[in-house]
Amino acid sequence: MDAEVSDARPTLLVIAGPTAVGKTEISLAVAQALNGEIISADSAAVYRGLDLGTAKPTAQERRLVPHHGLDLVDPDQSFSVADFQKCARHAIDDIVRRGRFPVVVGGTGLWLRALIRGYKLPEEAGPSALRAHIEHIGRTQGFDGLRRQLRVVDPASYQVISPRDYRRLVRALEVFVTSGRALARNQPDESLFYRPVYWVLSRSVAELHERIRSRCQTMLQQGLRREVEGLLRAGIRPGAQSLSAIGYREMVDWLYGRLTESERDRLMVRHIQQLAKRQLTWFRSEKEARWIDLSAWPADQAIQKIIASVRTG
Repeated sequence: MDAEVSDARPTLLVIAGPTAVGKTEISLAVAQALNGEIISADSAAVYRGLDLGTAKPTAQERRLVPHHGLDLVDPDQSFSVADFQKCARHAIDDIVRRGRFPVVVGGTGLWLRALIRGYKLPEEAGPSALRAHIEHIGRTQGFDGLRRQLRVVDPASYQVISPRDYRRLVRALEVFVTSGRALARNQPDESLFYRPVYWVLSRSVAELHERIRSRCQTMLQQGLRREVEGLLRAGIRPGAQSLSAIGYREMVDWLYGRLTESERDRLMVRHIQQLAKRQLTWFRSEKEARWIDLSAWPADQAIQKIIASVRTG
């Protein structure tokens, strides 16, 4: 019976990897070949108006392959892993129902894991007095102190929550204070498992770092400053969850005079390189993942290899 249940679950192609590795090019070609549609697993691309700094697929690329998971919320709203899980499941069900193939693409490892393994995630309630109090402590006394507290009471959350993801940091502390327990994230719901064909794209460190430098230059040349200024003029708080994304937070700090232009550009590159390293470390812990080095494999061969792995199971 278990085998029959497993066989009935949709096959899900996952194309993961660090930022700037080349996921867009590969995933577009693979999705076209498989009659597929792409579900984005990028924690910054869910925000409307955050386009250049997130390297969202262009309008032309979205015409080639339907995309889901982009531009879901306004930049003054929050968006959690539970929100992603819900939206992604809905998109996958719809794609499969229409006889097409779901391809999940992104670099946010926790989102991918929560989707594939069917984590039971708590529904997040609206703002509470306790949460507001914790947020006030962070804003006035510094979030580093809150992170040190989290490391003591919930080391698992400390490891997976980004240092600048203040919303999830506050949420984890709120859960601990109110329940005395760590933030739940690892109870699988067996009825929601997918059958993943999981690929991680990588490159040599030198090549990846050069691609990151090039991406940062492109973001700046295409008008990242104008994009961030427009968001701030629209009333988005500098401390909003959306503007904590790398690239945006450095631009905000520069606009507010906390960084020089050269510091801004240098930190942007460094922070994205550090993010890429963390992403690769995360993906190495995924036992289901197969790896392909794009420094060694030409793109067309990598594409064919991924397509073949889906077709042969």
